[in-house]
Amino acid sequence: MKTARTSRFVLAAALAALLAAQLAGCAGTPAPQDKPKLVVFLVVDGLPQRQVLGYRDQLAPDGFARFLDRGAWFADAHYKHAFTVTAAGHATMLSGAYPHRSGIIGNEWRDPATGNAVYNTGDTSATYIGHKTNALDGTSPRNLKVETVGDVLRRADSRSKVIAISGKDRGAILPAGKMGTAYMYMGATGQFASTTFYMPQHPAWVNDFNAKKLADRHFKTEWKPMLPEAAYARSVADSQPWYGASGGKLPMMMGVAADDAPGPAYYSALLRSPFADMLSLEFARAAIAGEQLGRDDSPDVLSISLSGHDYVNHRWSAESRLSHDHFLHLDRMLEAFFRDLDATVGKDNYIAVLTADHGFMPAPEYNQARGVDAGRIVFAQSLVRINAGMVQRFGEGKWVIGSSSASLLIDKRLVAQKQQDLDAVAEEARRLLLLEPGFETAYTRRELLSGSRAGSKFFEASRRAWHPDVSGEVQFTLKPGWMFGSSSGSVATHGSPHPYDTQVPILVYGPKWVKAGRVDSAVEVVDIAPTLAGLLHVAPPATAEGKPLPLPR
Repeated sequence: MKTARTSRFVLAAALAALLAAQLAGCAGTPAPQDKPKLVVFLVVDGLPQRQVLGYRDQLAPDGFARFLDRGAWFADAHYKHAFTVTAAGHATMLSGAYPHRSGIIGNEWRDPATGNAVYNTGDTSATYIGHKTNALDGTSPRNLKVETVGDVLRRADSRSKVIAISGKDRGAILPAGKMGTAYMYMGATGQFASTTFYMPQHPAWVNDFNAKKLADRHFKTEWKPMLPEAAYARSVADSQPWYGASGGKLPMMMGVAADDAPGPAYYSALLRSPFADMLSLEFARAAIAGEQLGRDDSPDVLSISLSGHDYVNHRWSAESRLSHDHFLHLDRMLEAFFRDLDATVGKDNYIAVLTADHGFMPAPEYNQARGVDAGRIVFAQSLVRINAGMVQRFGEGKWVIGSSSASLLIDKRLVAQKQQDLDAVAEEARRLLLLEPGFETAYTRRELLSGSRAGSKFFEASRRAWHPDVSGEVQFTLKPGWMFGSSSGSVATHGSPHPYDTQVPILVYGPKWVKAGRVDSAVEVVDIAPTLAGLLHVAPPATAEGKPLPLPR
């Protein structure tokens, strides 16, 4: 299967080799023999930079502190697209391309022509291996319109391997690109699986791992606080009223007391705890051994996206004690993982990079209690009012169908039927949208294509988040502190161009290639891809927008 996918890119191999040679000759670039044997690319889903620094004094000696004390870290790293969600972030990291190029504008969207639901990694031609596959499940990178560092690497040397692992399908498939291999956690079984896009059946090491049923060992165990109670004084106490009827406090038992054995509800609930991330790292260890990653002179890439923090922050917020403690658990897990990497791959053979796909907003109720403007938007109610205004202007009909990845979808068939001008309809929809509480900016397709509002607030960020083939007619952003939905669905969320969502860690460790130090220069997550390409002596992905990070040398 990999051979077939390699052939799709063979025409670009000569160019990649030429550019790689040019990179190798650049001043300050390590000699080819100094390429890392393994790039370990770590993503903590939903980790804002403020948590990394806010809890720095409670870190273990060799988890996050390995980066902060002995690696390079960037104090002012941001995404520069407006709709900061998981799929868009994971598509950006290793491609170096924002959604306006990658086509991954959100986790899901609606086809502008049909209104049908589209999932970012959905592909009905591929199925999970050994597991049930639903229509909108993520199974391949078909919707990804760009290449990744791993794709370029495998074109340059087909012996290189690119393996991506995550608790979420999109967290594995999008960093794997089109020529890597993705494995994802199955919430119904607690196992890991790939799809038929990548292979007809799993290799033996995957079957051996799944046969151990490691997820079952956490059944009816407790998620306990890492530190004494006094250590959590800087985070919000458990059992806040806005957590809803199900509450939230530690210690927390995994599984329901009445259950006799693990089932789908238990396996899915592990994602809102430290334990699914622990399983992802265990599977990564198995992949290193099973695929012999980092064992020869053909560099490999191992991408690991740890999904639990996002689930915890959605359920209880990044300010909660549960999120605080989850971060500390992650820290200790990383310390153990690095110790194993040093022993198996060799401490001078790999480089590790850690980032996040987005940050997280504080819960509106948290902000309101501190006198900060914040609120929740019930979009269905906004939509009723917007369409009522549209009827007054253009006549009967549901002119705005709904929202799609931070854009409004307009019924183009109705526009044609009523013989109205689409630009005028979009402009009126924009005007009415901005009358609604919580909305900050909105730009029409005509403005986004022409650049006519350049310099306006969040205009460039909105352009980077909008793709003409898959986005709607009006791209919008929300005011700081505002979000869609009730607290019963999600206590807090992300998806804005505000710093709490855009500022994420970029941490790099590999003393053979990178000196230690804090870097205060403003950088972007799109800068990671060309940086890794340079270290691997391959060309950056053709659609990458970033520039190499100013790493200490």
